[in-house]
Amino acid sequence: MKQIEVIGLGAGDLEQLPLGIYRKLIKAQQTIYARTLDHPVVEALEAEGVSFTSFDQLYEEEEQFGMVYERITEKLIEAAKTSENTVIYAVPGHPMLAEKTVQQLLEQQEIEVSIAGGQSYLDDLFTAMQIDPIEGFQFVDGTDFKRNHLNLRNHLFVCQVYDTFIASEVKLTLLEDLPSDYGVYIVEAAGSSAEKIEKVPLEELDHRMEISNLTTLYIPPVPEGYLHHTFSFLREVMAILRGPDGCPWDKKQTHESLRHHTIEEVYELIEAIDEEDDDHIVEELGDLLMHILLHSQIGEDNGYFTIDDVIQSISDKMIYRHPHVFSTTVADTEEAVLQNWEELKKQEKGKERESILDGIPAHLPSLATAYKLTSKAGKVGFEWGHVEEVWEKLKEEINEVIEAVEEKELADVEEELGDVLFVLANISRYYKVNPEIALERANRKFISRFQYIEEKLKENQQTPKTASLQEMDAYWEEAKKKQKRAEENGR
Repeated sequence: MKQIEVIGLGAGDLEQLPLGIYRKLIKAQQTIYARTLDHPVVEALEAEGVSFTSFDQLYEEEEQFGMVYERITEKLIEAAKTSENTVIYAVPGHPMLAEKTVQQLLEQQEIEVSIAGGQSYLDDLFTAMQIDPIEGFQFVDGTDFKRNHLNLRNHLFVCQVYDTFIASEVKLTLLEDLPSDYGVYIVEAAGSSAEKIEKVPLEELDHRMEISNLTTLYIPPVPEGYLHHTFSFLREVMAILRGPDGCPWDKKQTHESLRHHTIEEVYELIEAIDEEDDDHIVEELGDLLMHILLHSQIGEDNGYFTIDDVIQSISDKMIYRHPHVFSTTVADTEEAVLQNWEELKKQEKGKERESILDGIPAHLPSLATAYKLTSKAGKVGFEWGHVEEVWEKLKEEINEVIEAVEEKELADVEEELGDVLFVLANISRYYKVNPEIALERANRKFISRFQYIEEKLKENQQTPKTASLQEMDAYWEEAKKKQKRAEENGR
């Protein structure tokens, strides 16, 4: 069977090359394929008569490194098919360390591939930076550098930073977590006579880096104080608060005791959204996230579930309910998406619900429940044909309230007022307005205007009890105008 033999050139100069590898290369009778000629060992071996041909031109022809690696692999396989001898392919470093072309060669079945070894430069990197890898380290590819793959508490090495564009991408990704003056190290030719280490501020990385195949970036473990924005840190904070030396209040909490607090946080978030105040939204989202973590920590302390179970549950649900994104199902409109969503919900439950109206949370506020009930019934066709008919129904219900009031039947007044509110909830659905949120906004508007009245009366050394209704009405109108101007200025 045809064969490709992969040889590693090491990370430094010829003096670092293992003797057996050196002899194998010197004795080679054919031209040796090299991923790149930009390596001190290649230059030294050429001076001793070894012939190389490289794939450097492919880096100029292709915009994506993935295509470069695919073309190199294809050319090597084609060369092996037509060659009478074993094709020798030389790569920088060790063949099994950060070499995508070698991985692609090993994955194919047409040509046999053997690895002849070579020196890895990891040992030299550890020595150069004077670190013990037992502390934890991460070795990543600069051409595939993703923030969510990084563990910044470990020693972090970034290889294959081939040009200033990659260096810039690495820098911008790190700046999402680290300050601009965070010290990082550029390590050149580790372990060789040309070894060079330079510490630079992160923001200057792509300006100071001398790019070569022997360049590696080192980011020291990040102190805890820089990681307060990470999810893992927040999880640790909640575990500490619930731990033996934690907060007495947090340790005492249960799912039941937190119910009303959690509801309050949701309404405070809605208020921040209505105010269009980004800073307030951030704060309230944080409070809500804190409750999610606290409930999850209670579950973990009790041995029932953890935040990982919570995240897996919602991740699996989102993937399952979005087959038009994660699979082959087609859903081009919002209506098609919602229809698929409802069908998939039924399949998830494993059985049909006994009633269309099942599944509404028992503790949902009554107005929100009315909205949900009419929405569910409406989906199966139980609704008015036009919204004008609902308005007529509202007028009818209001008249019934008036009749009940005139007859002084308090029980009937309560019932008829309930009917009015129910119809209003139904009307809100036609206009895609959540009645619970609408009423909450009206409550806040009333609070704002009434507090304005109190302020004005206080200036006149009055209170609502001592002021006349006419005075308070006048201030109410002032408050309305002031509020309206503020809304117009905010648009």
